[in-house]
Amino acid sequence: MTEPKNMIPGKPLSIALENCAKTFADGTRALEPLNLSINAGETIVFLGPSGCGKTTTLRIIAGLEEPDAGGRVLFDGEDITSLPIEKRNVGMVFQSYALFPNMSVAENIGYGLKIRGESSAGLRTRVGEMLGMMRIEKLADRRIDQLSGGQRQRVALARALAVRPRALLLDEPLTALDAKLRDTLRLEIDTLLRRLNITAIYVTHDQAEAMALGDRIVVMEHGRVAQIGNPRDIYQKPATRFVAEFIGTMNRLNGAVRNGVFTCRAGDMPWAAAPADVSEVLFRPEDIRVTDSAEASGLRGTVAAAFYLGDRTRLFVEVGETQPLVVESTARRDFAHGETVGLQIDPRGLLVL
Repeated sequence: MTEPKNMIPGKPLSIALENCAKTFADGTRALEPLNLSINAGETIVFLGPSGCGKTTTLRIIAGLEEPDAGGRVLFDGEDITSLPIEKRNVGMVFQSYALFPNMSVAENIGYGLKIRGESSAGLRTRVGEMLGMMRIEKLADRRIDQLSGGQRQRVALARALAVRPRALLLDEPLTALDAKLRDTLRLEIDTLLRRLNITAIYVTHDQAEAMALGDRIVVMEHGRVAQIGNPRDIYQKPATRFVAEFIGTMNRLNGAVRNGVFTCRAGDMPWAAAPADVSEVLFRPEDIRVTDSAEASGLRGTVAAAFYLGDRTRLFVEVGETQPLVVESTARRDFAHGETVGLQIDPRGLLVL
């Protein structure tokens, strides 16, 4: 198959997956039929636990895997399913970075340009641009084994972007880094993607990364799409129990509604808008707060544990359920183990699935 004429380097492209499934030779079904449209310049994050099909989907987009018969990959509306990765003009950043240890930083960054036949002058100019963009000019002549994890990540990004790809594919790129460095690079990647206006597909199992980077998030479960939406909708309006419990922390109370009051083991909670057949409610830690007087509160519980985290205290409150409630309190006081506390839930944060 020849390279599509409209694949102009540097121009973001739209990507569509049509009926893309993947069954491996041993019979393992890694991906159920998937239909998805990705807008030009959009950052899509595939989020889910190990083995859910997110990396398989990325590899199909890249051209490293072929979908089962009947599946199609389209770039700007043109079928490129049979086109090999080297002709798709996509950049890839792997979890392992896949840098060449026998090359310097500059040589790694320029590798893709070299094999594409870029002139020596053009190669030097572009490598210089990438070194400056990633703020690693002083590392140009260093070997890869002389770099920190964060520096290697910047080199991998620079190499992927040097060829001016129309899409950037990132497979768990921050997993190997410590938490503080992940936060720093997450911000840098977000700033970079928005400045370049490049179509990006990002794979991760880290919810914070997905929420921070994704214009839309595709939550995957057992090879299927569980929900697609922007970060706020995924968090506040989960479509399934799996999404609700996989994204962030979710509390639950079992009970029943009578005359506009939800009654559970923790007590009674006014809820005028409650559906009549509710037997379980879900809510986030930020939608529940500790009240000053347990006696005056409709809901009560006992502090099982309290962890002071500086800007807040994370409480685990026993209320007679299988799991304690998780409460994030900003109150400037200590909480004692076994202390009885009142609880107030914001009705706007209550979910029924």
